[in-house]
Amino acid sequence: MSSKNIGTREKILKAAWELLEDNRAKSVRMSDIAKQAGISRQALYLHFPTRAEMLVATARYLDDVKKVDERLAASRAATTGVERLNAFIEAWGNYIPEIYGVAKAFIALQDTDEAAALAWSDRMQAVRHGCEAAVAALKKEGALSPDHSPKAASDILWTLLSVGNWEKLRNDCGWSQKRYIETMKLTARRVLVGEGAQR
Repeated sequence: MSSKNIGTREKILKAAWELLEDNRAKSVRMSDIAKQAGISRQALYLHFPTRAEMLVATARYLDDVKKVDERLAASRAATTGVERLNAFIEAWGNYIPEIYGVAKAFIALQDTDEAAALAWSDRMQAVRHGCEAAVAALKKEGALSPDHSPKAASDILWTLLSVGNWEKLRNDCGWSQKRYIETMKLTARRVLVGEGAQR
């Protein structure tokens, strides 16, 4: 792929990102994105044959730009389950404010826009995978609470760390980001870590 093609693809993804943040409750059309990127609709469709592919790529592009793999490095390198749990909550919890505009757009559109729903589901499954890895680390060292199966524990953690919960606590309840992170870590440990394990 030529550098010209790479440049066009990035223009498209940046344009989609900007439009999603600016039009959180409105569906963003392919023609809108082409116009914002300064290209023809035909050029856009050469890179992304469907709107769903383009929106999924936009969400993943955000992760690349925001260096999500670097953010998760501490969690992946953790030597204990509790360390991994804490580090994952810090990484994801501190990432939410940075992607909130696009997240809000996908959430608002998902009930009526199949492409947006697919893009949001794709990213939330990635978060789910991180939750499952943290729970698996607890289970491996015998620190997972006997009250929950690994699946149930992953369900709980995934729900606890939802964008909706962050939004309620930060925006509606006026919590600081620091308080949010510390409370999520404490709550997750109390619910998911067994009594005999080091919390």
